[in-house]
This record gives sequence, structure tokens and C-alpha cells, in this order.
Amino acid sequence: MKKLLTGLVLSSALLATPAMAQQTAKEVGITPQATYNLVQQDENVLFIDVRDPVEIMFIGFTDSVDLNIPYLMVDRSQWDSDKNRFRLYRNPDFIQQVEQALEARGLDKDATIITMCRSGSERGLPSAQYLIDNGFKNARYVVNGFQGSTVKEGDKQGFRIRNGWQNSDLPWQSKPNADKIYRLDR
Repeated sequence: MKKLLTGLVLSSALLATPAMAQQTAKEVGITPQATYNLVQQDENVLFIDVRDPVEIMFIGFTDSVDLNIPYLMVDRSQWDSDKNRFRLYRNPDFIQQVEQALEARGLDKDATIITMCRSGSERGLPSAQYLIDNGFKNARYVVNGFQGSTVKEGDKQGFRIRNGWQNSDLPWQSKPNADKIYRLDR
């Protein structure tokens, strides 16, 4: 009887694992300031900008990140009429590129990995969750991302001037670092 119960408990745990792996945004999210502090203090952190490199060229970049590894990439040959933009697709080499970045820094899957996109929602949280689902248990994402949230009312409506990395007085520049930006020419 004890063996049967133990087997049932183990089977239930194995079946529940994928559902239990889903984290909430609050559990996985980290503020821009906390990210900056952690990156400055802990060498066992991999900080990744997961935006498409073209977006970085027009919005800005922080040298605080270790690398730019896009999570979603722009397919300039496919137009998404519903969203009025080019179609986005997941970088098929994302996991492999993260593993290579960890290895290059002498880190493994247990290291803290922090992802950052423009606003935290479309790529930040999903990229962290994707990493968690693929065995990187300490993946996090920057809440409100690099550029922050849009203002909903007033004369600045639509501008991203609230929260996020840029609006938290953290270091950033208008142009990417050629050594850190995702490039196909090397």
C-alpha cells in the first residue's frame, strides 16, 4: 500500500510539474533599480536585452546588459494586419544562445538570468517564462522593461515617460554597444 501511495504521489507531482512551473509576473519580475543593483554586485547574473536589435538602434541601450539576444525577432517579409506591424517570431536559437552566453561567463543554468524588453510585457515576461520552462529556474524579467509604460491621459498621452529603465535614472545611451548587440556578421 505504501509503495502504491508513493507511486501515486510521484506520478501526480510529475504530471503537475509543467503547470506548477508557470510563474506569475510578480514572482518573476524585478524592478529596474533592483536589476541594476544586482548586476553591479553579483557576478553570477546574466543580464540580457531581448529586443530586436533594430528596435535598440532607435530607442536606446544600456551597457549594463551583458548581451542582446532577441527573444522575438521581426520577420520583415510578413505583415500582421491585425496588429499593423511586421510579424514577430521566436528566435529559434534563443535557448542555445543563452546557454552559450552562460558558458562564456563560466555560469550554468542555475545562474540568475534577467531579461529586458521595451515594456516588460510582450517579450520580457514571456522570455523569462520560456527560460524557466526550459530548465533555467532562476530566470527573471525587468518589470516595465527598458522604456516603461505609456501615459494614459494628458498632453503626454502615449509617451513612455513612466517607470522602466530609462525613466529610473539608470545608465543608458542612444546607440548600442557593437560588442554586445546581436549581430549576424560575427
